[in-house]
Amino acid sequence: MIRKLVLPVRRMLHGTLRKLFNFLPQKRRFAVYRNFVDCDPAPDERLVLKIAETKEELAECFSLLHDAYVGSGFMKPDPSGMRVTIYHALPTTTTLCAKYDGEVVGTLSLIRESVLGFPLQRIFDLTAIREKRGNVAEVSALAVHRKFRRTGGSILFPLMKFMYEYCTTFFDTRHLVIAVNPKHIEMYESLLFFERLTQNVVENYDFVNGAPAVGATLDLAFAPEIFRRHYGSKPPKRNLYAFFTEVKLPNIKLPQRRFYTTNDPVLTPELLDYFFNVRTHVFSQLSDRKKCLMHTIYDLPAYQAVLPAISEGSQDGSARRRHQRFSVRCPAQLSLVAPDGAQSKIKLEVFQLSRYGFKAHALHPIPINVWGEAMIKLGPSEVSRIQVAASRDSGEGIYGFRLGEPDLIWRKFVNALYSGSIHADLENATRFMTDR
Repeated sequence: MIRKLVLPVRRMLHGTLRKLFNFLPQKRRFAVYRNFVDCDPAPDERLVLKIAETKEELAECFSLLHDAYVGSGFMKPDPSGMRVTIYHALPTTTTLCAKYDGEVVGTLSLIRESVLGFPLQRIFDLTAIREKRGNVAEVSALAVHRKFRRTGGSILFPLMKFMYEYCTTFFDTRHLVIAVNPKHIEMYESLLFFERLTQNVVENYDFVNGAPAVGATLDLAFAPEIFRRHYGSKPPKRNLYAFFTEVKLPNIKLPQRRFYTTNDPVLTPELLDYFFNVRTHVFSQLSDRKKCLMHTIYDLPAYQAVLPAISEGSQDGSARRRHQRFSVRCPAQLSLVAPDGAQSKIKLEVFQLSRYGFKAHALHPIPINVWGEAMIKLGPSEVSRIQVAASRDSGEGIYGFRLGEPDLIWRKFVNALYSGSIHADLENATRFMTDR
């Protein structure tokens, strides 16, 4: 009887304290958060941090993620018992895992840019980040096993250190971006000093079952100095500066690379088939356009049998040409990297565009079916950066281009064109396209 009374009282007390805490000024709240940091510089040797690379490790990561997302309402239960997205299928995505006594108890994925872009670029503008130097990666799919969620940071902080070390030494990444639930954003702001991409909350983010989301970014070039100022004088278990930049954890197993590469692809044709065809229906549920993009990413013969079939008429781009075209005059620049590493920049003038492609004049020859980054000025202060490839040479310096995944600026611009207005509505056109 007493126990039945104690539990509701505890919940009520906790709720009251939480409300009072929220009334504190932000600076005070963040200081309180930092006082609860618990980063053990000598974790239990049973903890191992590594890249998920085997079928068993990936399956445990996807299952842990599924249970965490279902429990938080970020997805509906899937018959596979896994959360697997198309971004997990990319060779530019790396899934990290924390294993305790051989069991996966923590995971997160780092998504580097590809022709499919980032999940959050559908709803957040990354222009300001792209204007700075350095590669961008989205931190996604973070989950910690329920039995370790109340043990301070015994799994979370070592996993974050692994992420930091991997990004700064192996992944050639400077800018991290995240899209998180508003309830969790202050943890990233106060402990890791992420800065919001915008103060606005996106109320319906389809990537997490329509839950609200806040976007934020961390510049890893400046992170060590920020950490030093706020954590440098704290004791070892509170000192995230030393933990991230000085402490060497033998628990971390960094990849052994034969060549100087910046990615660690682990998906063989067999693993792709197992996770995206057999256990889930991720490949079959893609649009024809995204199926075509997957074929451009995995253009080796060994992968063709497991990639999703493309419907007749889509391979030559005819499905894309059904989209309405618009006449424009937009200056642009195409950046290409040759196999020997040499970079070239070619000026373009885009004169016609649609949702997933454009035509442009070029002063110099452009190779066909070679992906590069196009920087297109859509307005006085609207610049879109998209992965593109020239799909056809119409002669006289006119090329047709196909797009990878459009960014937010491009989507806004095209939506404004479809709605018949291209001035004030450019900022307000937020009717995002659904392109599974």
